[in-house]
Amino acid sequence: MQNQLTKKVNAMFNLDYSKEDDIWLQKSKTLRKLIGVLGMALPFILIIITFLFFDLARPIESISHYYYTRAGTVFTVILSVIAIFLIVYSGKEPKDFYISTFAGIFALFVVFFPTGNLSEVCCDTLREYSVTFIKGNASAGFRETFHLVSAGIFIALLAYMSLFIFTISNKPKEKRGRKKRIRNRIFRCSGVLIIFALLVIVLGLDGINVIPRDFYDNNQLTFWMETVAVESFGFAWLIKGEAMFGDDPEYMAMSTASES
Repeated sequence: MQNQLTKKVNAMFNLDYSKEDDIWLQKSKTLRKLIGVLGMALPFILIIITFLFFDLARPIESISHYYYTRAGTVFTVILSVIAIFLIVYSGKEPKDFYISTFAGIFALFVVFFPTGNLSEVCCDTLREYSVTFIKGNASAGFRETFHLVSAGIFIALLAYMSLFIFTISNKPKEKRGRKKRIRNRIFRCSGVLIIFALLVIVLGLDGINVIPRDFYDNNQLTFWMETVAVESFGFAWLIKGEAMFGDDPEYMAMSTASES
């Protein structure tokens, strides 16, 4: 039983102990799966931590605002790891590398330039879950604006990858396998959901207010739309890593034979 479990874990993470002192994380599929898992887990981990420590049954304003809570370390670490993975991801073509690298850089900007404070003052008793406070200064406005722009570009690049990079194939449409066609449908749905989420956030911004401010704030639409985007992004990367709907070995052998 243990041997079977070990084999499954080794296969899932592409662990190969036949080479001494080899680097584990060297295959694109493994990297894609890790990015997907981390992306999908992030919102739920943040909610769980603030619930356990502060009995918060509802999410706060946005995922970025968890930087100021006791879950701030988790937010910073997970988003930074995702960013680094995106930067080191090479893809199959130069365009893949450049798009994912820029996405990773802007994800790091989201971490390095935090959004606005949760509270107006430090140690606000009305918001006891806000355990971090950045004192206002002349650069505060720039920091918050740059954070917002970086987050928007990061999310837009994730949508671009799902729609226009993950769907690429070196085979004509009629020669693609059934599971590749299923994966492409998932990638397109993920990209559309990410764009929809980004559009809702933009429509709720101060100065635009197409969505009434009270309705937008009372329903934490920034958080939920960010969650939709992150979950869609994470699921697309899991599918790209063929955690599901991977091509059958027989189809892969036939494709290789036809190309040779």
